[in-house]
Amino acid sequence: MDDTPTVVNDVMTRTVVALRTGAAFKDIVQAMREWRVSALPVLDDAGHVVGVVSEADLLPKEEYREGAADRYGRVRRDADAGKADATTAGELMTCPAVTVVPDATLALAARAMAHAGVKRLPVVAPDGTLRGIVSRSDLLRVFLRDDADLAEEVRREVVVHLFGAHAAAIRVEVHDGVVTLGGRVRETHLVPLAVRLARSVPGVVDVRCALAGPPRRPDLDPDLPDAERTGTP
Repeated sequence: MDDTPTVVNDVMTRTVVALRTGAAFKDIVQAMREWRVSALPVLDDAGHVVGVVSEADLLPKEEYREGAADRYGRVRRDADAGKADATTAGELMTCPAVTVVPDATLALAARAMAHAGVKRLPVVAPDGTLRGIVSRSDLLRVFLRDDADLAEEVRREVVVHLFGAHAAAIRVEVHDGVVTLGGRVRETHLVPLAVRLARSVPGVVDVRCALAGPPRRPDLDPDLPDAERTGTP
């Protein structure tokens, strides 16, 4: 389907609140509260994303009040000490920011989030200017695709593409995003590829393969015993 989300640009939020490096601590907290977000991108004067301020960056202010050690009496870490003393977005932000470009695949964005341990990513143009925000929930929207749409795309883009004139013999069934491929195929070496390609279709949850090769024809192989007649396994 033409409206199938496949890249970050298809699912990202375009209206984004951002901070300047000089934004004050209390203004950052207020912005997070009003917009109900846990992190905000920080921009320089040219609109380039230079960092991100998250709730985790703000918490040391409360956790490490002046002169207070933790309950084990340990000296606070230098990084946390710096955050505790910071008063502006430029001092608080984590940098460089982990970002993604608009034409990145959803899978690439998901891997970037998982690797960085973050819930959202600023989306930036090639020149580094902010274009939007993509969150975990945005990436999961692709799994709301209708089963019929998924079946159509798997048949068109995978089955017909790989098996051509023999595609009609292959069944494509989708239930709750899980694709089942069934039937017999002559080109058995293509079966693993068909499974991989079907699994890569946006919105597919899993693929179950029930494809089999063509039935054995004993009459075409006279030198080979027929298993049914001999009783051999």
